[in-house]
Amino acid sequence: MPDVLRTPDACFANLPDYPFAPHYAEIPDARFGSLRMHFVDEGPRDAPIALMLHGEPTWSFLYRKMIPLVAAAGYRAIAPDMIGFGRSDKPGARADYNYQGFVDQLKAFILGQDLRRMTLVCQDWGGPIGLRVLSELTDRFDAVLATNTLIPNFEPPPRGVAGWPGKQIEDWAALCRTSDDLPISEIVSGVGVDRLPDGVRAAYDAPFPDASYKAGTLQITCCIPIEETMPGIAENRKAWDVIEKFDRPFLTAFSDRDPSTKGWEAIFRDRVPGAKGQPHVEIENAGHFVQEERGEALGEVLLGLMDRMYR
Repeated sequence: MPDVLRTPDACFANLPDYPFAPHYAEIPDARFGSLRMHFVDEGPRDAPIALMLHGEPTWSFLYRKMIPLVAAAGYRAIAPDMIGFGRSDKPGARADYNYQGFVDQLKAFILGQDLRRMTLVCQDWGGPIGLRVLSELTDRFDAVLATNTLIPNFEPPPRGVAGWPGKQIEDWAALCRTSDDLPISEIVSGVGVDRLPDGVRAAYDAPFPDASYKAGTLQITCCIPIEETMPGIAENRKAWDVIEKFDRPFLTAFSDRDPSTKGWEAIFRDRVPGAKGQPHVEIENAGHFVQEERGEALGEVLLGLMDRMYR
């Protein structure tokens, strides 16, 4: 597959607090035949699943603080790397990435692994992708934990957030459109409360030895709809038609210092039946990537949700 890059395994040696064995799934692809998707899979294989979805520009390393907590509690933790991210294959051209493609790839992964009894854990673009999949495979999901995420619909309040996306996200999308490289670790560190340690920043850079590996990270922000005229809005509104009938537990745990998704927690709480009466929380002293800064706290929220369902 000359048009697909695969990060050398040596790049992932000695990552801090990430001892997990790699697992791989083959995802059908119209151009390449198939693409290899990496995922972490820890805990009993027959247990209820926490499906942990990362966003831009992170990978499953983001969930390293939560995965052991879930597995130790007797549940199964699955954290895939989207195509173009982490240890998954990385098509080298921006044209190989689009919103529908990310949705289709995640759906193929879930069906291929026959995953059921799932709690969806979604943050950043893991929400627009994961909630779309949930709307198509609803019976496979028992609950949702949403943190610092959204599903864009460009509907007026109270069905959407007034003024979204705002200058911060518009500037971020413009940067991705016009750049041919991204400082991955500096982006992750820069939207947090404190600067990340050197070893952690190196781990976020590990999947991308040079700029040629970053087509997915550059393009994902360009193809997730941040304008009403962009592809995906009609599909998102159709997904909302399903989500606003979802009566299983839907819990929000947004952080207190993330202006890019502020307001969307209220939309979920108001529109999703399963959000009614849930013990929604705000994670204090955390920026956008709450799993990185307060992973243990978010993990406890997740375990509380799963224990209420399964214990």
